[in-house]
Amino acid sequence: MDGAVEAAMKRTAISALEDTARAWPEQPALQFRDGDAWRTTSWREYHAQVMAAARGLIALGLEAGDGLVILGGNRPQWMIANLAAIAAGGSPTGLYTTATPAQCCFIAEHCGASVAVVEHAGFLGQLAAVRERLRGVVLMSGAAEGCIGWDELLALGDGRTEGTLAARIAALDPEQPCTLIYTSGTTGSPKGVMLSHANLLWTAGTLAQEFGIDSSYRGLSYLPLSHVAEQVVSLYAGLVTGGCIAFASSLETVLDDLRHVRPTLFFAVPRVWEKIQARMEAAGASSGPLRRRLVRWARAVGRRAGQARQHGEPLPRSFWLADRLVFQRVRHRLGFDRVEYFITSAAPISVETLEFFLSLGINLLEVYGMTECSGPSTLSRPGRFRVGSAGVAIPGTEIRLTDEGEICMRGPNVFLGYFKDPDGTRDALDDDGWLHSGDIGTIDDDGFLRIVDRKKEIIITSGGKNVAPVPIELKFKTIPGVSQAVVVGERRRHLAALLTLDPEQVPEIARRIGSAASNAAEASSCAAFSAYLESHVARINDTLASFESIKRFAVLPGQLSVDDGTLTPTLKLRRRTIDERYRDIIDALYAEATQTSGIS
Repeated sequence: MDGAVEAAMKRTAISALEDTARAWPEQPALQFRDGDAWRTTSWREYHAQVMAAARGLIALGLEAGDGLVILGGNRPQWMIANLAAIAAGGSPTGLYTTATPAQCCFIAEHCGASVAVVEHAGFLGQLAAVRERLRGVVLMSGAAEGCIGWDELLALGDGRTEGTLAARIAALDPEQPCTLIYTSGTTGSPKGVMLSHANLLWTAGTLAQEFGIDSSYRGLSYLPLSHVAEQVVSLYAGLVTGGCIAFASSLETVLDDLRHVRPTLFFAVPRVWEKIQARMEAAGASSGPLRRRLVRWARAVGRRAGQARQHGEPLPRSFWLADRLVFQRVRHRLGFDRVEYFITSAAPISVETLEFFLSLGINLLEVYGMTECSGPSTLSRPGRFRVGSAGVAIPGTEIRLTDEGEICMRGPNVFLGYFKDPDGTRDALDDDGWLHSGDIGTIDDDGFLRIVDRKKEIIITSGGKNVAPVPIELKFKTIPGVSQAVVVGERRRHLAALLTLDPEQVPEIARRIGSAASNAAEASSCAAFSAYLESHVARINDTLASFESIKRFAVLPGQLSVDDGTLTPTLKLRRRTIDERYRDIIDALYAEATQTSGIS
């Protein structure tokens, strides 16, 4: 193990912050938009605000060992509150802004939150059921009855809690939990993944070492900070390198913010790359014939260059000309002119999208991992990658396959366990320290991992959202007349569903709603029945997080059955068979025009 990375494991997140603030006190740490202007927070100011917020949290009643939940978009206050909670001896947990009130309250109760930090009053309703149990609620912006404002928090502990804060920082242990990140299991019940200081700092330090990241690092934070990947590449990578993280104003402004920030590394989930691809293809289609011909030639050169890079061969002689005439202009227009590494992770990405960018001189490097291994477990590098492969094991870690082909991982990045869930921990971690991923893969002779299938039923959308389909399907089966429901959406931009109708219930429901359908087959193509189902689907969607909602559905004319192979003998769904059998119907559900103006 590299000495610098090994040293990082002996620090806590707070000692890393202190070290970086001492090393680069006036260097920019955070950048954010304030109206039309961009403001900068130095490392000295960042450290001071974390300490002030920590004193305020202690004064507010946060005890050592308490949980603290953060509900809001990406902004400096999110990172400051996270580190302040750690400094004060608490355990921070991020909540997705799209989560339902039930989900938010479950996590707040499960993690033992005594304080909530919320972006603005509009989010208070998502924590209404646990509000009385909280000792304090802090608003990052604005004001509301019973809450304190951000500036008030920073001033709250002045002169009163300095000694207590110093003692709590001194008590922090690199091997103890630093944060909780909740991830959904196959049952849909969120699990609190306990990641230690050593887990996070080792992972961030190793990524920095492998990608050559130093204090010149510039990143753009725009994916949810409640996700482990965004925390590692933004919050903790900044801590260990002294680099600067800028915050996108919103997901819709990311492409514009890129051009201002001009990051040196850019991490995105497949859905973002798909959006950029769609925008570029639309722009190309509207260009003149000479320009289109030039781009076609350059992309052909880019494809040959990509193949050469994969095999360690010399680049085509014409590559430098294609780069000068096309590729450099593309990167500059996108704000990628300083990017040295383009990373894709959090969900599978299509080979077609990888090859599209490779043909434009943009090499998307795939990373595979999960929350339980602090984000990444494999890496691809410019000099060592394969299109469609997730890369090789991170130095200092191990990857192996079980006899069934399940991917297992071991190393300093592997989590401590699930919070309050010893049985779940034993299921995930074996006695030899191997983390069982639930994913099926292959490893070639050169060590490259390829993901073959998902052993678990979790659906990962192209936006990187993990969705447990079973709870949603159970809700759909409560609709009168619906016999079976299958949620689909793997690698897709949103979820959709296939429904079947109960032949015995259809006639009565048809009579009640004024449908002429006399059987399930007729009802599957009846407009009145479709409207009836749409009203129920809308009500169910109101109970789900936005990324869990069903945007479109199709009614199958028949039933799923054991005989046709779509059900197991115990009547469980054979998802892969269903996907193959109904591929045309599923594709039709996603055939509407792709939105290209922004990222959603």
